[in-house]
Amino acid sequence: MELLTYPSKIISWSMRKTIFFALLFIVFFQIKAQEAEEVGWVSRFGAAGGVAPVYVFPNIDALNFQTKAMGIPELSSSGMFTFGGGGYAYIMMINNVRIGGIGFGGTQSSSANVGGLSREVKYNYGIGGLTLEYTVPFINNIAVSIGAIIGGGTTSVEIYQNRGDYDWGTIFHQVTTSSAPTNIISRKLYNTYFTVSPTLNVDIPLNRFIAVRLGGGYVTSFSNTWKGDNDQNVNDVPSNLTSNSFFIQTGIYFGFFAF
Repeated sequence: MELLTYPSKIISWSMRKTIFFALLFIVFFQIKAQEAEEVGWVSRFGAAGGVAPVYVFPNIDALNFQTKAMGIPELSSSGMFTFGGGGYAYIMMINNVRIGGIGFGGTQSSSANVGGLSREVKYNYGIGGLTLEYTVPFINNIAVSIGAIIGGGTTSVEIYQNRGDYDWGTIFHQVTTSSAPTNIISRKLYNTYFTVSPTLNVDIPLNRFIAVRLGGGYVTSFSNTWKGDNDQNVNDVPSNLTSNSFFIQTGIYFGFFAF
């Protein structure tokens, strides 16, 4: 009986070891499979570039106060259309982080003939820089990215008043004689600034190679110093005439997307 019992104990122990290692093998590969799924879930990759129509909402109330005084229509206070482009690539060394660049700019103007004088005001807005974004990993099929534009921009105001066409001699006559007409005016004021502008973008792929973008952000300018003409200081500019502005970004991007 002992001879029969002993082998049975050996078989039983062998089976236990087999079952143990089989379970360990299964658990190991189950963990590795879960890790592989997690990497596929959190890590995005791809690169793209495209066009970026952008609508900005600058505060130009102080400027419109002056356009009314000039007798010309106000500039649009409900925003202005700009145009640009950008691109990005996932850097891969850090999951879901992408780096790229963007730039956009535009102009709006108002003009009228007042008492025989042609008057015009132009408002120009532009920004460009490096983009750094993090794409949230828990949303599938689209890319929702939080980031910032790090760069700079220039906002400028051009003011013109004249009586029509010029000739060569008239232009230089204005700076060579004290009797030049004072109603001929050409001025350019500008604010150049550094910015770190937070952004939120959603990229929706139509397929692996084309995506539509919808997003927005807020331009923050770290300088409210205005210059004029040949880099002369312009004092007493209204404090609310800044380059700070909300913007809405759209676009169509071409590249390779793995969201």
